[in-house]
Amino acid sequence: MYWLPKLEPKEIAITQKERGILRELASKYAEIASEDRQKEIKERMFAINCLQLVRPIVLIDELPWHEINVDDRLDCLCENELAVKMETFFRRALLQRDYFPCDRYFEAHYPLPKTYKIEGGLIQDEDLLVTNEKSHIASHGYHDQLRDDSDLEKLTPPVVEAYPDFDRQRLELVSEILAGILPVRLQGVDLWYSPWDEIPTLHGVTQTFTDLVDRPEFMHAIMKKLTENMLSLMEQLERLGLLAGEKPLIHCVPAFARDLPATDYDGGDYRLKDIWFRGMAQMFSDVSPKQHEEFDLEYMKPLFAKCGLGYYGCCEALHNKIDMVKKIPNLRRIGVSSWADRRLCAEQIGGDYVFSRKPNPATLALKTDPDVVRAEVLDTLEACRENNCVWEYVLKDVSTVGSDINNLVLWERTVRETLDTFY
Repeated sequence: MYWLPKLEPKEIAITQKERGILRELASKYAEIASEDRQKEIKERMFAINCLQLVRPIVLIDELPWHEINVDDRLDCLCENELAVKMETFFRRALLQRDYFPCDRYFEAHYPLPKTYKIEGGLIQDEDLLVTNEKSHIASHGYHDQLRDDSDLEKLTPPVVEAYPDFDRQRLELVSEILAGILPVRLQGVDLWYSPWDEIPTLHGVTQTFTDLVDRPEFMHAIMKKLTENMLSLMEQLERLGLLAGEKPLIHCVPAFARDLPATDYDGGDYRLKDIWFRGMAQMFSDVSPKQHEEFDLEYMKPLFAKCGLGYYGCCEALHNKIDMVKKIPNLRRIGVSSWADRRLCAEQIGGDYVFSRKPNPATLALKTDPDVVRAEVLDTLEACRENNCVWEYVLKDVSTVGSDINNLVLWERTVRETLDTFY
């Protein structure tokens, strides 16, 4: 699977007007990043990943930004591609701070993504139905490209190309633009493996489920190929110095951890053992525990073993599979989705892993009901307290807020005020 963007180096030219826009936004961002509150949030993130019982981190991520463009505050005035990305980063951060901050951590630097290209593998052949061009949410109908063993040859290994010279050029340019306001750091990429998100896009959803029963050997052959490719990708990213090191989030959850980087880290490029690894099998909510272990977890374990810390789970319900998930090497965090039985999860997770609760984003689709939000928080809190769980509360996958930012505002305030009663 190749989830990383393909960026080609090209000459960068940012106008004086664009520089002025970026410096003004960066100044506002830097002021927030210097507040004492940021230190408190960071320490709490460290504590959670050290399995200490503290106030849970509350975060909101994966938002329909096109629905919450209050007073056109998210409209970009820059035109240069790099400048637009920087402007978008600052504008979204500042809007969130003003309306629904939660425990968002403002880094005291600008994270500049490294550039690279990845070639290989298959591209989905699909029918796409889009109802809103501004939203990334769409309906997909996938065509089967993996019909028999001969098609496995299409799953070619990835080839990664890095552009360190171009990155140094970009780093110098952005550092000059933000000079005296914010330092700039090159930021590598996170690692995650979700083959059961990818396989249905190449083989079809119905056919994938059918073949797990009718053609298990063929599905194992697909998984073997994809896992070999993933291992190759991981090793190439490590060799090319493209891995992400210390940063606030892995996906949408706190990433600061005292266990990372490894004790022998010398300050150079990050290695696999210095970083988080994330795995999931979202469509496996509908398969048995035995199939989940056989077709996913057994392939995940060697990859997790190569990395410093692990986080497993996303939208799949894991309450009847946690005993198997616990066998994953270096595991530190388990996802507890909206569809999972939180009490069964809490009883099994206990204080051994971070209980990463993802509340239901559908509660914001029309009009947020504070009573519903409060009840969900209290139920999670009670379950975690009874079982000594270290927990976090992360609202994500928010496809819509009914084009009303107040739904987010009310959700954030309700959660915060509820927790204030106990912490």
